[in-house]
Amino acid sequence: MSYITLKGITKAYAGVPAVRQLDLEIEEGKFITLLGPSGCGKTTTLRLIAGLEDPDQGEIIIGDKVMFSREQGIYIPPEKRHLGLIFQSYALWPHMSVTKNISLGLEEQKMPKQKIKERIDEVLAKVQLTPYRDRYPSELSGGQQQRVAIARMIAAEPDIFLMDEPLSNLDAMLRVDMRAELKRLHYELKATTVYVTHDQVEALTLSDKIAVMLKGELRQFGTPRQIYNQPADLFVARFVGSPRINTLEGQLKSENGARYFVSNAIKKQLDSHLDAEDGPVIATIRPEHVQVFKTPQADAVEVQVYSVLPAGAETIVTVQKDGLSLAIKLSGFADIELDDTIWVDFDAAKMNFYDPASEKLISKQA
Repeated sequence: MSYITLKGITKAYAGVPAVRQLDLEIEEGKFITLLGPSGCGKTTTLRLIAGLEDPDQGEIIIGDKVMFSREQGIYIPPEKRHLGLIFQSYALWPHMSVTKNISLGLEEQKMPKQKIKERIDEVLAKVQLTPYRDRYPSELSGGQQQRVAIARMIAAEPDIFLMDEPLSNLDAMLRVDMRAELKRLHYELKATTVYVTHDQVEALTLSDKIAVMLKGELRQFGTPRQIYNQPADLFVARFVGSPRINTLEGQLKSENGARYFVSNAIKKQLDSHLDAEDGPVIATIRPEHVQVFKTPQADAVEVQVYSVLPAGAETIVTVQKDGLSLAIKLSGFADIELDDTIWVDFDAAKMNFYDPASEKLISKQA
């Protein structure tokens, strides 16, 4: 059942479209991420849901109530949409303690003092900040300040959490820790969450569903598994995944009752599930699906190692041959050196095929 519905939403600034005919349905209790590069319209979409911006056209419905409709002349202000917001800036009052930063909004709601105390105790325990309740923001780390902002939001018990790149100011290790905190918090609270990020790792690790946007358009909306394994177009394929997906220009050909993908250095027999017509295609294969051999193998392609980037848990190897360049992801430290000759192969069932003109998916993994 849809809890937040966007119908035909458009928004432009000085005549430049920021959101183009956006239709999106968000289920109650789900964690949804708006993902895309800078300027794709994801933050604008979040602000439209919050009521901080007005669409030029379209409707915004939360639950069974229309929050905005240009056609019907309906506008519900942000404070009446029962939303909680967190932005890149934590927006904590520097002269107030952690407790006061959280309680201020509850006091403005005229909540009884005892209930405020109980609520603060509860949320501080949830974000593991009970020992820091009397500290000031300047006495906290970035991650702790972010948790105060989260505690302040959940203390108000909004129906919907809206988060705009809340982890972008944290260092790499803190971001990993806070992802785990946010994932657990969502699991416990079951609050409908709309999260904005340009970080595809954040999107994949946190989300129930991901909306990938580019230039104000929704390019794909699906589960992390769908987005990663079956990208709807080449933009989504290239944007999601690290290192970037391998793309190979070539042809689909039928020979003696079999189907093949043929490129300048590759001829790969394909599985029978492929229903695309013969002709030019762009094939994709993820770096972790490329197999490496130290000795010649049937159907494997001989290549030369261009670079080796060990990172402990994984090693990224780039290989080249006759204009072909492939990124390979191997587990742990790999016993491979620059300029080594190795052989590579991959499972045809892991390949996707795209139309070169439209760049749309024409045949996906089985």
